[in-house]
Amino acid sequence: MPEGPEIRRAADNVERALKNKTVEDVYFAFPHLEDYEELLQGSNVTRVDTKGKAMLIRFDNGYTIYSHNQLYGKWYIRNLYNYPKTNRQLRLAIHNEKKSALLYSASDIEVLRDEKVPGHPFIAKVGPDLLSEEVTADELVERMKDKRFRNRKWSILLLDQGFVAGIGNYLRSEIMFVAGIHPSLRPADCTEDQLKKAAHATIDLVNQSYETGGITNDPKLAKKLKSKGVKRPRYRHWVFNREGASCFICGSEIEKIVAASRRLYYCPNCQDITN
Repeated sequence: MPEGPEIRRAADNVERALKNKTVEDVYFAFPHLEDYEELLQGSNVTRVDTKGKAMLIRFDNGYTIYSHNQLYGKWYIRNLYNYPKTNRQLRLAIHNEKKSALLYSASDIEVLRDEKVPGHPFIAKVGPDLLSEEVTADELVERMKDKRFRNRKWSILLLDQGFVAGIGNYLRSEIMFVAGIHPSLRPADCTEDQLKKAAHATIDLVNQSYETGGITNDPKLAKKLKSKGVKRPRYRHWVFNREGASCFICGSEIEKIVAASRRLYYCPNCQDITN
């Protein structure tokens, strides 16, 4: 499933194609949304927001299209009515004079009045989006100390969209590694310094992944490894998907465990539980 940085990059592409342009045609695959096709025609897209893994396309007539890609959803930006060759099912299409924004395979699509968006079940419960909202490290530390979150293991907490929006499986492993936190620990087990490191790691890695197209390793190291012929899955991350490989920092063997029914990677030395 794409994580917050991937959705924000997709939203950027959608916004570049649609913003401040008149909608000429709209298509919804779901019958219960068909009445909105005519309503949105002739309106202008004002902006495209994200809230974690959800995308919000805003129109100047007071309506918003909410979509969540789930596991298989994918956006394509094409020249007008130039549909890609794919076995995916088209779920939503927005066309203007020159471009078509096409959402395939996603099933979670709604049209809402702007004032109803904050009360949407997903939007209402999700935490701050670090790519769309101003969130400081100090604010994140306070969130970590909150009674809702402080006694939950990091390996579970970081996947909770109610804690921070948009963090998924690869970011979870990477944040804990950069912060030097063992997966079995909780915020309540950590020192103030560890919490600050975790907060900065969360903000920095989410933004770095967005800016680099998914690279959470040190960009200079990643570039060096790429030039030596190392494949992307082996240089992209510090620890994620690197089971059995050597840690880039200490040389220890990266280990893989299962936490919250999903694979998690860590360095037993850099993330020693006694650190």
